[in-house]
Amino acid sequence: MTILAAALCAGCAYLLGSLNFAIIVSHLFFHKDIRQFGSGNAGMTNILRTFGKPAAAAVLTGDVLKGTCSVLLGKLIFACLAPQAGILIGAYLAATGAILGHLFPVYFGFKGGKGVSVATGAILAIEPMIAGGLLVTFLVVIFCSRIVSLASITAAVSYPIYTFLYFRFFDQEYGHPWLNTLFAAVLAALVIYMHRANIQRLRNGTEYRFGDKKKN
Repeated sequence: MTILAAALCAGCAYLLGSLNFAIIVSHLFFHKDIRQFGSGNAGMTNILRTFGKPAAAAVLTGDVLKGTCSVLLGKLIFACLAPQAGILIGAYLAATGAILGHLFPVYFGFKGGKGVSVATGAILAIEPMIAGGLLVTFLVVIFCSRIVSLASITAAVSYPIYTFLYFRFFDQEYGHPWLNTLFAAVLAALVIYMHRANIQRLRNGTEYRFGDKKKN
């Protein structure tokens, strides 16, 4: 039953994660494919630069909600089919499935976004306190650097650290801080991997900062 729950959890989350709202919003309201503009990334930041704040807000809301809904669904599936395994296993499997769906959406030729917004929604449903700490980290870095990718990467690197500290010292109900940290590291690694081009531009000093003029 645990295998069935895991497969159902990951599969449903992947299909839900594949609903890439950057692509949906750009097609539905602008009759364009966001992947053909700007950085080519199907994510909120590229939508913001290309189509403005209202479109970006819609994309951000949709992507965060699909991450949250995927995790809640994963918890429900494990609570009903495999309660002995623990609902956090279902939560992390669903989070992984949703992020993979966002990165490689089956509905859109397996070319999606970088997973930051959907990961935010998933973490919010897993443990709101950790999500709050990551939000503070993100905002501090973006305030100091004006670089979204740097803030996203820093938050991703911080996620396993915050997870270990939280489950080691503040929440002992589940009693497996290392297991939670392992799952958090997997999610963080997915987000960081999708930022590899940004990392190269950061090293070269050519990454975009908010407020910079667009280059023709």
